This record gives sequence, C-alpha cells and structure tokens, in this order.
Amino acid sequence: MAGLRIYRSAVQPGWIDYNGHLRDAYYGVVLSDAIDALMDRVGIDAAYRGRTRNTLYTLEMHMHWLEEVKASDTLEIDCVVLGLDAKRLHLGCEVRIARHPSPVATAEFMLLHVHQGEKPGAAPFPPEVLAALERLRAEADGGDWPGPRSRELALKKR
Repeated sequence: MAGLRIYRSAVQPGWIDYNGHLRDAYYGVVLSDAIDALMDRVGIDAAYRGRTRNTLYTLEMHMHWLEEVKASDTLEIDCVVLGLDAKRLHLGCEVRIARHPSPVATAEFMLLHVHQGEKPGAAPFPPEVLAALERLRAEADGGDWPGPRSRELALKKR
C-alpha cells in the first residue's frame, strides 16, 4: 500500500530516552504534526479552521513500535486513507527512517470532523475536503494495511 509522504522531522536531542531511543511519546508528537500536515493538504488548514470552527479530533489511535529510532535519525511519515465516510477518516501512517528498509513504527487513527463550539459535535466534511480525501484514498495502490493489528479499527455502518 503506497502512502503519501506527508511529514519529515529530525529527531530532537530531548526526545531520546535513557536507552538512547526515541521516547514513546514523541512518536505521538510527530504523528500529530503529520496529521496537521495532512489537514493542510486536504483543505482543513488554519484559514478553514478559523472560518468554519471545524477541525479533526482523534477518536482512537493504535500504535506499533517495530524497530529502534536513534538520535541521528530523521523521521519520515507516510499516510494512507484506509477508510472514509461523511464525518470520519480512518488513516494509516508509517514511520520510516533512511537506514531501515521497512517501517520502524505504524499507527492507525480514527479521526472525526468536528464543529467546535460550546458543545462540540460531529460535522460532515465539506464536499471539497471529502473530494481531496477520496483522491488520496484512490492514490493508494490498494491491498491490506501492512501494519500489525491488535484489534480492528474500521468504519462501522450505523
């Protein structure tokens, strides 16, 4: 499954733990930044958020650590749209480093398009955002999500 290279970041010195590896929490930071980059790519950018008060909320995240990341590494995040409906996005991300041929970590996200306000609530994606997400989904080369699964994350029919 081919993903879109959406984000790149050098490992910062403060992100390294006592074992000389990237701390667990910083995978989440980098992946959150990657989702922000994806939001910008599909039109859920700062201008959109300011104009509509809509954004994405993370409902669920499944993380798998597969290889060690060291201080000298640069993290590259590839994302693929695994599923999509009117309000939700099922996103798969691979964390890669140059010195290793396969992903060093994978993460799956279930994201919800939300209108923020006094009582935040789910809101449908506008047509142009939905179309951009559909294009990204179509760009993936098909097949199953290559990451390991602890339990299924999927869009359930309501």
